[in-house]
Amino acid sequence: MRVTSPNELDTAARAIEAGELIIVPTQRWYMICTDASNGDACDTIFTGKRRPSTKSLAYVAPSLTACEEHFQLSDEARKLAKMFWPGDLALLLPWRNPEDAARYAAVGSPALTTVAPGFLGELAARSNVPVAATTANISGDAGPDDRGPAVTLDEVQAFLTTSDLTVSIIVDGGVCPTANHMTIIDCFTPEAKLVRTGLVHQRAVAATLGREVRAS
Repeated sequence: MRVTSPNELDTAARAIEAGELIIVPTQRWYMICTDASNGDACDTIFTGKRRPSTKSLAYVAPSLTACEEHFQLSDEARKLAKMFWPGDLALLLPWRNPEDAARYAAVGSPALTTVAPGFLGELAARSNVPVAATTANISGDAGPDDRGPAVTLDEVQAFLTTSDLTVSIIVDGGVCPTANHMTIIDCFTPEAKLVRTGLVHQRAVAATLGREVRAS
């Protein structure tokens, strides 16, 4: 395992393409990433995180244009994407091709999709394979001592010790400042619905769509 700087973007992208696991910083917290089409690598993440297979990893698209090649975007989904991407918003989107849904099973159908800012977004743009990502923490641990996903390198190391996951690269981004989730919107149907609140406020979503947004 190597700890690298954000300047070593190509090294991180090549590791993803090789089917390895890496951990990268975001403004929110550290994320564990791999090739979204590599079922074995994705399964390793599910197992290490104790994450239910029904709780999808995120598909990190390099751009809205690239996203539209694989997914169907309703009018409301496109409005949200244009307003908040790259950013801290994820959309549940239907695949254009059923074969893609099977190939990228780890990110679900509909797929949890985002265009991310910062290093994670640059990684997706530089990689020749699609990037799957999730937070660096054990799933479902909401006990009194649970501090949530890792926001420092020390917390990343603690997560790796607990999960027994092997990663090839950790990108050192210092301290992740916001320690909050992405907002998730279900855009599988024409009328978008709120799944989870996060850094993109519900009022901002409502203002973009010009209507109140109900929880799904």
